[in-house]
Amino acid sequence: MRTRRASTTGSRVITIVVIVWLLIGLAAAGQRSYFKNDNASCAKVGTIVVTILAGPLNYIGANPKIDCDAPQPSR
Repeated sequence: MRTRRASTTGSRVITIVVIVWLLIGLAAAGQRSYFKNDNASCAKVGTIVVTILAGPLNYIGANPKIDCDAPQPSR
């Protein structure tokens, strides 16, 4: 029983750390006003996702940007 309890406690701590990490990234994306415009492009969505995944790194200078060019369909 003791091993199982330690494993469960470790899993909970990791889960909490990941959730807090993502919430901090979400706050950083909100502070940068990434959610205000309605025009969703590949680059904008990618930048929002990377900003959220970067989490607290945003507050120590990380400013991730994504630039993607999707191919246009032929006419």
